Amino acid sequence: MYRVCFVCTGNICRSPMAESVFRAHVIEAGLEGRVEVDSAGTGGRHEGDGADPRTVAVLEAAGYEQDHRARQFRASWFDRLDLVIALDAGHLKDLRALAPTAEAAAKVRLLRSYDAAAAAGHAPAALDVPDPYYGPLDGFEECLELVEAASPGLLDAVRTAVKEHTP
Repeated sequence: MYRVCFVCTGNICRSPMAESVFRAHVIEAGLEGRVEVDSAGTGGRHEGDGADPRTVAVLEAAGYEQDHRARQFRASWFDRLDLVIALDAGHLKDLRALAPTAEAAAKVRLLRSYDAAAAAGHAPAALDVPDPYYGPLDGFEECLELVEAASPGLLDAVRTAVKEHTP
């Protein structure tokens, strides 16, 4: 099983959105028995909470399913994960610092680095998925657009990795 975990700050907005969207891509590609999709937050303040109601509303309006409980990312998870997807440059830095080894740190990537149109010549901070938490609903809609734009590129990378991991 190839395991992907999306990580944002509180695991109630961006990462559960990315988890739902990417899981739909995995299912559509017929990889659901070979790819596990999950999410977590760098902090534990919202641990046990469901996704933000605005995240749920935007996902449901776009036809995505979600059933989520927030939790905090743990360094021990690196051993069982193949890819850790950060939603912004701050998460990327925090996760790489949390990684117990250089090999574990190499598993951490920015989500928008998989969006060829966004990644072309941009610094990591320019590849952030902005945190919509303190803003209006349209910030959540923008978040969904950014996640959807990066998902096909991420799926291609995961599909290739799954083929390499299959005997």
